[in-house]
Amino acid sequence: MSTRPGRPYLPPEWAPQSGVMLTWPHAQSDWAEDLDAIEAVYIVLAREISTHERVLIACHDEDRRTIVGRQLAAAGTNMQRIALHVAASNDTWARDHGPITVNMNDEWRLLDFRFNGWGEKYPHALDNAITERLHEAGAFGDTRLEAIDLVLEGGSIEVDGEGTLLTTTRCLLASNRNSGLDQGELADHLRQRLGVERILWLQHGDIPGDDTDGHIDTLARFCDPRTIAYVTSAQSQDTCYAELKAMAQQLEGFRSATGEPYHLVPLPSPAPIYDRHGKRLPATYANFAIINDAVLVPTYNDVADEQACERLASCFPQRKLVTIDARALIRQYGSIHCAVMQLPAGVLP
Repeated sequence: MSTRPGRPYLPPEWAPQSGVMLTWPHAQSDWAEDLDAIEAVYIVLAREISTHERVLIACHDEDRRTIVGRQLAAAGTNMQRIALHVAASNDTWARDHGPITVNMNDEWRLLDFRFNGWGEKYPHALDNAITERLHEAGAFGDTRLEAIDLVLEGGSIEVDGEGTLLTTTRCLLASNRNSGLDQGELADHLRQRLGVERILWLQHGDIPGDDTDGHIDTLARFCDPRTIAYVTSAQSQDTCYAELKAMAQQLEGFRSATGEPYHLVPLPSPAPIYDRHGKRLPATYANFAIINDAVLVPTYNDVADEQACERLASCFPQRKLVTIDARALIRQYGSIHCAVMQLPAGVLP
């Protein structure tokens, strides 16, 4: 861990983890019509993660906690690695309402940034309080919690563990997030709170159906400090073709902290997937999640699944690839990475 005295350090996702946080879907959320289908995905997620590390699950109420425990036990989950806590939620995207964990002077600190429903698009008061509720319940042990009066979602940032942060201007500079801050001021906040030294701003990149204003975890991801996997479109008639091509060109121009070009790994896009109302959904292979010794990869029952897995396997030769059917998840515009938030080794009790 490359920490400096008095300066925070945000570890990359591939650093050792003590566990992963999930927020379980329930009938009082937007998942009501698809509850059986989405719970089946969450059961797979929790079971797979529990083979590698602990799983902290926020349940909407006591009844849901009891039901979730029964579901996981019936699915053969390692229940010794499952911690079920009650914390009411509006939705389930732990990546964006969960804590961002930094190390300061060899102590872990949970940063509880404000969550405003991706720019006031959706109800979010319960989600914004989840990290605090879990902390009050002792879910994070003695780890210190710090509330930050700044809107920041975990899915909007990527770090390489060596001082570089990758993000998009479209999301972080959106007027519905931190309207009083310009790019320089926001960059100063990120450096101060996350300990990063360089920020790479993507001005391009968009996938249809995205309601996050361009989260980086749907577009381009660090796989190690020198490798970035990114989304492409092979169909020139696709509405996102030009934007993704421009994004690729910008990525080609980026340099690492040592001045070297990044090793860029293009990921295919699945064929368009639509919801029951005909709206295109944001299916992307960039929304994978890295856990201890494994990578959870979303699949969409598409011919591109195999190629995406092959390319991601080349990025993570020392990790097992675990594929998870994410077609139910994207019905509410998210995928695997959106559903989870990693907690570094030493955080969970």
